[in-house]
Amino acid sequence: MKNLSLIINGVLAIAIGVLFFLHFRDCSKGCAPKGASTTTTAGTSAPGSTIAYVDLDSLETNYTYYKDKKADFEKSQKSLEATLTSSMESLQREVYEFQQKAQTMTQAEGEATQQRLLEKKSRLEQQRDNGAQSLQNTMAQFNVEVYGKIDSVLQDYNKDHKYAYVLSYQRGGPILYRDKGLDITADVVVLLNKLNPPKK
Repeated sequence: MKNLSLIINGVLAIAIGVLFFLHFRDCSKGCAPKGASTTTTAGTSAPGSTIAYVDLDSLETNYTYYKDKKADFEKSQKSLEATLTSSMESLQREVYEFQQKAQTMTQAEGEATQQRLLEKKSRLEQQRDNGAQSLQNTMAQFNVEVYGKIDSVLQDYNKDHKYAYVLSYQRGGPILYRDKGLDITADVVVLLNKLNPPKK
């Protein structure tokens, strides 16, 4: 989800710039921005407000499909790491054995063994790189899928709520303050979880 956060935060920065331009360009000194958001009690969305936000940290914690997929991804990553660690340890043992027997080998045997070990090391490095690239591609595709689901849910959600912007919030991100009355995360999580019901 880190990549998704970076993508959303990039879009967020552009949206904030557009927002300031559109809402403050015609304001003279001391006037309120057009379509200023209405205030509500904390934790409830404000229909008719121009802006709402989704808390990405809360979304990641409560979106079941995301949590399941993330667990699968971490399992695959650990499996790859375990396989590579085991193979590298095996190679190290072979190298050690070669070093112990090198004095008793003929030059041809030594060169052949050395070549075989180098080729094995090269294959392991290729396996590591391919595995890392595969995991990275899987995560990138997953991020695109999740972003698509969020976009789809927000399109439907906004038919009734009419927000001009739905921003993302994440602790440590570019938004330093948010009015919790504009938080629609709970609604979005409910809709996302309906798309992929939890496994029984």
